[in-house]
Amino acid sequence: MKLDVFNIKKEKVGTTDISDAMFKAEWKPALVQDVLTAHAANAHHPYAHTKDRSEVRGGGKKPWRQKHTGRARHGSRRSPIWIGGGITFGPRNDKDYSKKINKKASKAALSSVLSKKLEEGEVFLVDALSFEKGKTKSAAAFFAAFFGKKKKHSALLIREKENIDAVRAARNIPGVEIISGDSLNVYECAIHRYIVFEKTVAEKLS
Repeated sequence: MKLDVFNIKKEKVGTTDISDAMFKAEWKPALVQDVLTAHAANAHHPYAHTKDRSEVRGGGKKPWRQKHTGRARHGSRRSPIWIGGGITFGPRNDKDYSKKINKKASKAALSSVLSKKLEEGEVFLVDALSFEKGKTKSAAAFFAAFFGKKKKHSALLIREKENIDAVRAARNIPGVEIISGDSLNVYECAIHRYIVFEKTVAEKLS
């Protein structure tokens, strides 16, 4: 399929062919949800950690002898029923929350999201994300031209890997994320309203 190509002033400068497989796919909300859930699970690092009785300090000596004291039997001060002892059912950092999503499903979810956003008019192609010497002022003018003057934009810019100036220019603008084409993923596409591709990146998707 063909899609219009703009310059950074939102002036149409031509058209280009993009993949039907990536930009004209069926909307599959259940699959997209599965991939987003897996992405969140894989990003979940269990930092909370409590020590069990084998990890707390002390308790090497039996508190008192076993019999004839009139007190309950105890073998260690590290027991969970003692103050300062181990925790029985506390959170542990060895729990694995990760989920596996195969490449075919991930790619199908990505094409589904891109197709849905293109259908809703939220995908744009620009000939080049070229901002003057990587200046934020230049990037702000670009967003104003495309999306109007707002305090915060919700936009994902997808650049060629070598385009470092675009990163410098856009990284301080609220609500904007800029990634290279080889880092394109379902999560970033789903959480941002608009997606702006450099033309050459979109042409490579298939």
